[in-house]
Amino acid sequence: MTYLPADTRYDIMRYNRCGRSGLELPAISLGLWYNFGGIDTLENARALLRRAFDLGITHFDLANNYGPPPGSAEENFGRILRDDLAPYRDEIIISTKAGYRMWPGPYGEWGSRKYLVASLDQSLKRMGLDYVDIFYSHRPDPNTPLEETIGALDFIVRSGRALYVGISTYDPEQTRQAAKMLRSLGTPCLIHQPHYNMFDRWIEDGLLDVLETEGIGCIVFSPLAQGILTDKYLQGIPEESRGAKWPGQLHWGDSISEARVAKVQKLNEIAKARGQTMAQLAVAWVLRHRVMTSALIGASRVSQIEDIVATLQHLEFTTEELRAIDEILAAG
Repeated sequence: MTYLPADTRYDIMRYNRCGRSGLELPAISLGLWYNFGGIDTLENARALLRRAFDLGITHFDLANNYGPPPGSAEENFGRILRDDLAPYRDEIIISTKAGYRMWPGPYGEWGSRKYLVASLDQSLKRMGLDYVDIFYSHRPDPNTPLEETIGALDFIVRSGRALYVGISTYDPEQTRQAAKMLRSLGTPCLIHQPHYNMFDRWIEDGLLDVLETEGIGCIVFSPLAQGILTDKYLQGIPEESRGAKWPGQLHWGDSISEARVAKVQKLNEIAKARGQTMAQLAVAWVLRHRVMTSALIGASRVSQIEDIVATLQHLEFTTEELRAIDEILAAG
């Protein structure tokens, strides 16, 4: 059946200016880190992307290694784009990244010009695209001169492979240096994608200030700490959850510990008092910063996307609510 997006798709979503650029991104973006790979059901991925677009989510975020297996998320996204979303390509922001291991040998990961350009060419082929809207250096490379990585990003824009470039997980000083280099080349750094949620607040220690000073947008990934900051684990670990599938293997130090679950129990009471779900509270809390462009969520069910988009109905916090949240997070 031919897909026709909802006529109301721009009625609810908020769009935020990305730094000092001309680009606006939806306050909620959809990441394809999990649930879109070769081991997943294509029709579920199709349903997630369709419903997201119907709700005004115009930004879909990928990386070369998303799957599993690596590359399969881009392949599946390309298939769904071709079959369903191709007529609306100019309404959509597509991003991808390179930095983690993709193939054997010395040129298959990190931040060399060789790897970044080759990887993006592969990504474009997998997705059936002439260009992506945003291309990221997925992580800083301790062994490649930053000038080489930044020069590759500039080349990627000038060659027409991407409209904008960004960086991910760079610390404040690395971000400042990268922004300066890109600006000198005439290709501004559009956006930074860091890990950020209630349990990992590292960007508050300098990075947010750098982003504001440099005029760089911010889109945070894992605002729900891979599901920990929802009601999913309040009654144990569900059989089909990520915590059950990969026990002890969640990324970025996220862990389903008794201490964290106890904090989520208390945070959930604040969410209820606000008329929100726990997930909505966590996303609203992330979006409270004035430099925050978007929260990047993952989803395995359409209802999860609908729940998070409803967060936009109540983003404001009182001083008392923020103080209570800080006290819960600081305890222990």
